Amino acid sequence: MVPDLVDIGGPWKVLPPGVHDATMEEIEARFATTDRRRTLFSGFKDGTFVLRKAGCRTIFLNGSFVTDKLVPGDFDACWDSLGVDSAKLDPVLLDFSNAREKQKERFKGEFFPASSTAHSLTPADAPLGSSMPYFSRRSLSE
Repeated sequence: MVPDLVDIGGPWKVLPPGVHDATMEEIEARFATTDRRRTLFSGFKDGTFVLRKAGCRTIFLNGSFVTDKLVPGDFDACWDSLGVDSAKLDPVLLDFSNAREKQKERFKGEFFPASSTAHSLTPADAPLGSSMPYFSRRSLSE
């Protein structure tokens, strides 16, 4: 369930700290509320579908998309590589060049492996490494 957003004194409300389990339907109902947000959600959904086909079971969602910012820039997501068949993984998900330009073109947001060591990535390749804060989690085992 997606909890209520909280005011932390910033320009917009955000999810409270922690990991919050949510279904795709709950995420869509809560955050895909404008044309821009529906576009971002569609890209997130497409990316989760691609990851699921490769065996990914857990994805964390973050960024301005999961706030009440009127026009979010994009979404940030990271995925657990446990059980992922790298031979089935779309190469764009491991392309971090040009500020992840290809991911943003295809999915309207960014997907990072949850660990900077996933698929032999170096910290320079995956700059957020394993320290990325997670605001929401979408479990694909449902």
